[in-house]
Formats: sequence, C-alpha cells, structure tokens
Amino acid sequence: MNLLVTGGCGFIGTNFIRWLLTAADFTGKIINVDRLTYAGNPENLTDIEKKFPNQYIFVPADICDKDKMAAVFDAHDIDTICHFAAESHVDRSIVAPDDFINTNILGTFNLLEIARARKARIERFHHVSTDEVYGSLGQNGYFKETTPYRPSSPYSASKAASDHLVRAYHATYGLPVTLSNCSNNYGPYQFPEKLIPLMILNAVDEKPLPVYGNGKNVRDWLYVDDHCRAVWDIIQQGSVGETYNVGGNCELENLTLVEMICDGIDKKLGRSIGKTRDLITFVKDRPGHDLRYAIDAAKIKTDLGWTPETEIKAGIAATIDWYLENPTWVTRVKSGAYREWIARQYATV
Repeated sequence: MNLLVTGGCGFIGTNFIRWLLTAADFTGKIINVDRLTYAGNPENLTDIEKKFPNQYIFVPADICDKDKMAAVFDAHDIDTICHFAAESHVDRSIVAPDDFINTNILGTFNLLEIARARKARIERFHHVSTDEVYGSLGQNGYFKETTPYRPSSPYSASKAASDHLVRAYHATYGLPVTLSNCSNNYGPYQFPEKLIPLMILNAVDEKPLPVYGNGKNVRDWLYVDDHCRAVWDIIQQGSVGETYNVGGNCELENLTLVEMICDGIDKKLGRSIGKTRDLITFVKDRPGHDLRYAIDAAKIKTDLGWTPETEIKAGIAATIDWYLENPTWVTRVKSGAYREWIARQYATV
C-alpha cells in the first residue's frame, strides 16, 4: 500500500501515522502531505521520520495546489488516500470562513479530481469528517448515518459540502470511497486552542478556564487512538460507498468535562481537590453553538467489529500526563517557535 495521508502533521493525522507505524504492523509506505498551517507541526513526527525512513515520507504541499498534488500521486504511485486535511476550529470559521471554504471544499475537490483521473490504480479514498455536519440534537436521540445534514457554522457547512462531493464522486464516477463522521477527539498532540488541551494548560498555569454559556452543551468524546483504529478498520474492511459514524459512547456536558480535568490536575500536581475548579469562568456563548452531539456507532460495531476501548477518565488522565510530560512541545507550540523551525526546514512551503 502507498498510502497518502493528507494533514498528517495535524492532531489526528499525527496520531494516525504514529499509530499505524508503531502499533498496527503497517508494512506499506505513508506519504504525508501537509500545508503546515498554524496547527500543522512536522516536529510531531521527527522521531517517526528517523525510525521509519523507508516507510515514511513527508511532502510539504497544499491540497489546493492541483499540479503539486498530481505530482505527489504520480511520484509515489498512490493507491490509497486517507483525507484528514481540513480547517477545523469552529471559532476561527466564524471570524474568517475563507480558509474553510478553500481547504475543506476546494481542497477536497482537487483530491477527488486527481484520484478520478487515476481511478484504475486507486483502491480506496477515505474521507474523514465530523458529526457537526448533522447540526444540533435535542435532549434525546442520536446521530445516525442517515440523519439529515443541518450544519450550523461555516466549518460544519464546509465539511458537509466536502462529504457530499465525496459521495457524488462515488455515485457519478465510481470512485471507491468511504466516509467517517466522528465525534470530538482528544489526546496527545492536539493544538492548545481546542477545549481539552486549553483547559489542561490553563489549569496548570492557574489561568482562567473559559466555558461558553452555562456549560450545559453536550459533546461525545472519543480518544484519538480509538479513532485511528476505526479509520484503519474502515479503510481495510469498510464497504465502498458507505459512511460510518465513529463515536466514543461518552456524552458529557462541557462543564462536567472541565471539572474532570480540574480534579485530574489537582491530583497530579498535589493541589487540594476542588481548587482548580475556582478558575472556571463562564463567558459569552458563541454564535450558533449547537446544544448536543451524540453518535450512534452501531453500524461500525456491527459491520466491522469496532468499539471504543478508552474510558473517559483513563483517557483524560493519559492526556494530562502527556501534556505535563512534554513541556518542550507545549512551549514551542504556544510560543510559535515551531513555526521558525518550519520556515528554516521548508522555506518553499
């Protein structure tokens, strides 16, 4: 397998590549393409590059650059695509939606067109998406693969559009696609703007812990390694043309999650339990904030035998440990020092 991973220097892509090469007995080649935007950090994989020089190749490139991406497909004889690359932060999409339209829609379109032109050698095009395309749930019910799309933010709308394009390229051109819509991921290497690492790092520094609205918004949490297993199962065993919802079976109100993190930090740093909760600060809710997401993952369990393995308390504890044990990574990311390293290493990006 010559596997193209787009966005492999981001949070989930990094973990997917690391998991494939260290835990999954993957024997093929991985070609990682990443534009190296603010959340793309090739330092995440420097040890992988040294350890697996015959299996891992990094190409700094933009999926919106059709000529460069076509050259990557041809140079490495790509036969399988796992498409993670996306702008993914809802707040940023509200302030500046342009990048979300370009990367998530036009970038996906470029990849589909390149794959279509080489369809004879493409075995699988897997597109990774989000549960946010379904919009907001009420107090009851779950998102199923058949749930109508009702995106609420420019981010989720752009992902919904890309999902529709992927399905259309299967229906119209016979491209062998699969899709997955996952719930909120957490774990190592996540950029500090996201909820869990932001709360961990602010709690360590005894800074305010901003919680939108009243903290009652509900999300389903999925440990990133569990998600990596699901994606690999779908690529290997999923039926062409099918969509699989991937959830952690772990619904929590945002406030409950933040309190769990606070107590974990107190325990880890030897603070009195409850002290860090005093840092919780309620802030004005963001526009179009969906109330509840919850995934029904019965299909992937029934069809592929996948279930999440990481219980939330264990996952949060492991995530706290990772951020505390990697202060150099945290400092370089928060200070932007990794951007200077990228500029030196990849001056033409």
